[in-house]
Amino acid sequence: MSANPFLDPALVHGDLYCTDDRLAERTRALRQAKIAGRNVAQVVVDLLAQRTSPGAVVLDIGCGRGTTTLRIAASLRPRRLIAVDASAALLDTVRTRLAQADEVGSAVCADFHHLPLPDSMADAAVAAFCLYHSTTPAAGVAEIARCLRPGGVAVLVTKSLDSYAELDHLVQAANLDPDAVSQPSLYESFHSGNLVNIAATHLAVLDVLHEQHVFEFADATHLARYLATTPKYRIHPVGGPADLAAILRKRLPVPPYPTRSTVSYALAARP
Repeated sequence: MSANPFLDPALVHGDLYCTDDRLAERTRALRQAKIAGRNVAQVVVDLLAQRTSPGAVVLDIGCGRGTTTLRIAASLRPRRLIAVDASAALLDTVRTRLAQADEVGSAVCADFHHLPLPDSMADAAVAAFCLYHSTTPAAGVAEIARCLRPGGVAVLVTKSLDSYAELDHLVQAANLDPDAVSQPSLYESFHSGNLVNIAATHLAVLDVLHEQHVFEFADATHLARYLATTPKYRIHPVGGPADLAAILRKRLPVPPYPTRSTVSYALAARP
């Protein structure tokens, strides 16, 4: 088992994404805590719009719950939109959300290291917050490049190594995980610092953006909702989020609880 849960195949293909619930709750908690930083899906669409036109074929690799997929469908009006993820449960959510929004797209269940797609079939691709699940993210970039037509573009998105580091100190101070500060970053394999070098292994990097996102958890209940769904910490069993919140309330200073993350984007093209 890897020390980093994002690099543990058993977890990635098991508890982390075997249902929609855990990712959905973590996303909601972060979204409600966010006080600064642009909408990631909109930034992705804006970057793609610089290099694509309506009628393009677009891939959303590691699409998760489909938030970016929906934004691409509504804003870029691609001729064909393919959402790819290794989690069948998350793809079910994507299909449902597309149908509810009256948007058209297909879903493919696949590992991004081995995309079951033809060479040079896409005009654009997105890989947002997924390549850090690979010990060899350059192999994922190679697959994306293979699927792009010459001149086709990709937007790769990740986070900084020190994302949410303030929470490490809170978890350790609350004695929920005494080793929280020394736990490896979830983003250690593909992060803001190595994004360009890894993208450049198979693509020509055209532009890079680094944007700081700031979050503020309003109280112990809000923080517990996030901590209960992140796999980073080895929190001793305390029951559900309500039990965790009760412990945080006793052991932490008065809220709010701020934290931050750098989100990084690389716009790149297949030569």
